[in-house]
Amino acid sequence: MRPDPSAPPAAAATPSPALTWLRRALTAVLAASTLISLGSQAWDRSRMALAAQRLGPHAVAAVKILQPMLAEGAGQDETALLAEVNEFFNRRIVFTDDAAAWGQNDYWASPLETLEKGQGDCEDYAIAKYFSLLAAGVPVARLRLVYVRASIGGPGGVSQAHMVLAWYAQPLAEPLILDNLIGEVRPASKRPDLTPVFSFNSEGLWQGTGSTSAGDPVSRLSRWREVIAKARAEGFQ
Repeated sequence: MRPDPSAPPAAAATPSPALTWLRRALTAVLAASTLISLGSQAWDRSRMALAAQRLGPHAVAAVKILQPMLAEGAGQDETALLAEVNEFFNRRIVFTDDAAAWGQNDYWASPLETLEKGQGDCEDYAIAKYFSLLAAGVPVARLRLVYVRASIGGPGGVSQAHMVLAWYAQPLAEPLILDNLIGEVRPASKRPDLTPVFSFNSEGLWQGTGSTSAGDPVSRLSRWREVIAKARAEGFQ
């Protein structure tokens, strides 16, 4: 039977103040259980765990260690956090070129793809560290992925393309370098084997490591756009 449109609407029961408070508290608890907010950044615990389960057991095992690290990162000294994240990925990833790891000449893996594979090239190390530090609360302005020419074997050695992650305490400060070639986080001046070519993050693209803008990284670098989407689908923000 259709309702009579002329009939007055039934009066809605007004919840008591105690019930209203309880509903709000439960909503807050549920939100906190899945979304961990750290400053201006956040990561989604449930989405990350589900993404790891879809990828496989190596990703699941790694995420169980990674998530507590991210949760504790907001209250940690950033330089100590850099060393911890750098070591976490350097110890778990075996350097392998994309052709051997992915069957492609140039593939940019998401953090959890890299952890599941247990293999990756220099871009994969840098990408995984970048998104993990963002999730742990490091401001995006302090982080840049840097394409460099690396002199392998010291001065006069073989020069090859390479990628590292740079962290800046201040915009014009000398950056600290997170790398898979040398496990220790060092100031850029202590890495004479690296010559920067260009750098980028989620917000900008620069010549070298300077302040000269070279455009929008998301529109200029298609692989970067793709890996940002994959990382967000994995719970990284």
